Amino acid sequence: MPVERKYRGRVITPEDVACLRQFLADHSGLSRRKLSAKVCEAWQWKQANGALCDMVCRGLLLMLHRAGEIQLPEVRFVAHNPFVKRERPQPMLIDTTPVIAPLNELRPVEVQQVRRSGDQPLFNSLIEHHHYLGYEQPVGEHLKYLVWAQGRPTIWAAAIATSAGAWKLASAITGRGKDDLTHRQNRSIKEVFGLPLTRKFRELMGQ
Repeated sequence: MPVERKYRGRVITPEDVACLRQFLADHSGLSRRKLSAKVCEAWQWKQANGALCDMVCRGLLLMLHRAGEIQLPEVRFVAHNPFVKRERPQPMLIDTTPVIAPLNELRPVEVQQVRRSGDQPLFNSLIEHHHYLGYEQPVGEHLKYLVWAQGRPTIWAAAIATSAGAWKLASAITGRGKDDLTHRQNRSIKEVFGLPLTRKFRELMGQ
C-alpha cells in the first residue's frame, strides 16, 4: 500500500512521487543539480526570502532515489572540497637534540601566537609529528601558540581555542545557507547567551 513520506517538514504523497518520475523522464538530459532547481520551480518550493529550496530538494530526491522510488541520473561532477580532505602537515627540520636542564636555565622563554603567521606551518608540523593524535584543523575561532626556549621551539606546543564575543557571534549568524545567492536574511538572528567568567569581561572583550 502506498504510504506518504515526510522530508524536512514537507509531506510527499504517492502522487508526488509519480509526478517526480514523469518529471525525471521528461528532463532526462539534465544534471541532478538542475533537476532539483526545476522541481523547486514546478512546486514553488521557496524560502521566506524567495530563494529556491534547492539543497533541501536535492536531499529529498536523493532520499527517494536510495529508497528505489525514483531513478536519478548518474553523478556528473564531484566537487573537490579542500576543507574536507586536507593535506597532512609536512615534517619540518628542527633541532631535536634533548635539552636536560632545570626550567630556570631554559630562559628566556617566549610564548608566541603564530596563527596566520609564518610560523603556523611549524606549529602544525610539531603537532602532526610529535603528538600521538596528530594534527586536526580546529573548528571555529581559535589561536595557536608556540613556546620558544633559548630560540628553539619546544615540543610542548599548544592550540588554544577561544570563542568570539556573544554579541559579535550573534550579529554574524544570519541563517543563510552556503549556496544562498540572495544575501538576504531568511531566518531570525539566533540569540546567543554567554556567562562571563570574570568581572572584567567588558574590558577583555574590548581588547
